Amino acid sequence: MSETTLNTSQLKDLIKTAIIEILQEQQEVFTDIIVEAMEDIALAKAIKEGESSETVDRESIFKILGQKS
Repeated sequence: MSETTLNTSQLKDLIKTAIIEILQEQQEVFTDIIVEAMEDIALAKAIKEGESSETVDRESIFKILGQKS
């Protein structure tokens, strides 16, 4: 067997190339991950804003949800 030696620069280039190939081949998976993370951030922000807003009774909520546009 022969040995292959890589210096730091060659190893970095190899890793970058591998990551780029993975991102290109699995673009849909990464897009889904990013979209889900954005939704989680928006939900967390909405919850935080809701903690400082005025409370509303359950009946009012369901009345609004039941209205037709």
